[in-house]
Amino acid sequence: MSADAVTPPTLAAKRDALLAQLRGFRHPQERLQWLVEQARQRPALAAELKAETHRVPGCLANLWLVADTRGGRCHFQCDSDSQIVRAVAGLLCDLYSGQTSAEILKVAPTFLEQVGINQHLTANRRNVLSRVWERIHGFAEDQQREQV
Repeated sequence: MSADAVTPPTLAAKRDALLAQLRGFRHPQERLQWLVEQARQRPALAAELKAETHRVPGCLANLWLVADTRGGRCHFQCDSDSQIVRAVAGLLCDLYSGQTSAEILKVAPTFLEQVGINQHLTANRRNVLSRVWERIHGFAEDQQREQV
């Protein structure tokens, strides 16, 4: 087995691949449709994880985000009763999963503006992105403190 097979892609590589994918769509609706299709393929959270402790406050739809660490890397899962919310939250969960806390803290999702994700979301859905990023960032900060 080669070293590449066990080393997860860097956050920069994942970000660049995501940007390339999203830039391939000419219209904002095509981007959102692709995100929703990705959300449909994502496994649902187990019922016991859809607990109040994992619920993300401030969202109109129910949204749950579960964070854990494995092998020194952060992993994120989410689910929602809204496909669009699930898609937007899942975008960030997929991007940041498998990364170290130090890597996560270096790269905020501001690059999504380059492909018009933020601009074409409703205020509530932009709020979802912000809340999910706050949770991911906060979890990464907690992991950094624990490593010191």
